[in-house]
Amino acid sequence: MGVVLETVNVTRYFGAVKAADDLSVQLAAGQTVGIVGPNGSGKTTFVNLVTGYVKPARGVVRFRECDITGLTPRQITRLGIARSFQIPQLYLRLSVLENMLIALAVREQRQWDLWRPLKLPARVDEACALLAQFGFFDGLSQPVSTLPEGGRKLLDVALSFALRPSVLLLDEPTSGVSVEDKFAVMDRLMSVVRQSAITAVFIEHDMEVVARYAERVLVFAEGRILADGAPAEVFANPAVRTHVLGEGA
Repeated sequence: MGVVLETVNVTRYFGAVKAADDLSVQLAAGQTVGIVGPNGSGKTTFVNLVTGYVKPARGVVRFRECDITGLTPRQITRLGIARSFQIPQLYLRLSVLENMLIALAVREQRQWDLWRPLKLPARVDEACALLAQFGFFDGLSQPVSTLPEGGRKLLDVALSFALRPSVLLLDEPTSGVSVEDKFAVMDRLMSVVRQSAITAVFIEHDMEVVARYAERVLVFAEGRILADGAPAEVFANPAVRTHVLGEGA
């Protein structure tokens, strides 16, 4: 598998905090990668760096061998790197279908024109097909505000897929989701990811979720990579067990 996204010696401090300390990471095409680490270890900063929300003090971010270090988040998104946030970025008063139609309209036009029709037949067909992939078969006209947290998470990721990404970054996809629903949400997400053959990277505090769905785990500590490998290998690492899992501390 070729490298699709990488950081090379990327550094970013916030005051005295080492959010990214000479960080070099390579992500292969089609991989499913879990990112774990204590609060303040640099997990979200890494995602912010590769999506353009934070600029490195030095170092390079590359997507498909192209330097994207200075690009804006919107430019990076259009290249094929999509992001889903910890708190879903949704229009709560609009319906499930309308949210997807807006995402498709934004993808099609550099600047969405509010005066153009939103519900074009071809766009509605694509919206329904995308939503069905994520389990939204019925209730497309219901307001997003009525969805449970798990449904909102799925819809937020579904909107990311409207951009036809080759890399998807998920910030705590099970945060706020009930214990009973977290595996159903992840099963649906990972099913679509595998069918689409994209690179998926998810930050997660639930080690059970990471062990079950990640094929590779990156452990962050003080802006560096403490461990990198398969879940069983990483979670058996003494340093990870002490500093991340809190065992024997």
